[in-house]
Amino acid sequence: MTVKQISAFVENTPGSLEKFTEVLNRNQIDMRALSLAETESFGIVRVIVNDSYKAACVLKDEGYVFSITPVLAVELPDTPGSLYKILCTLREAEINVEYIYAFTARKKNAAYMIFRVADNDKAIDALSDHGIRLLSQEELEAM
Repeated sequence: MTVKQISAFVENTPGSLEKFTEVLNRNQIDMRALSLAETESFGIVRVIVNDSYKAACVLKDEGYVFSITPVLAVELPDTPGSLYKILCTLREAEINVEYIYAFTARKKNAAYMIFRVADNDKAIDALSDHGIRLLSQEELEAM
């Protein structure tokens, strides 16, 4: 059983990721998982959404270059060694893993994302000034 992942090219410029997510937001497409890989001039946004057909239609209408790839969504126990066991199983079957990214189940009325930014202190100040709650390391570990 596979799920559909949308991989879209976005420019590596300020606001490009915002515009991509605005398109999804405007069309009420809910992201379930997101991964971003970048080069100097462009990025690849990989998303799993609640409606991949609708997402593909609106991204096409907005001029995005993207592909849809079947991927595996795997549930594993939240215990040490679970990923290791899956990777061993795949290796033993001589199956190469190209990439992995994680996502968490949603808490009612909340979602969690991790951001990497160029200036953490500046980002913390800006987000806090706008009432955006940042989680501490301890809170993340307790989730």
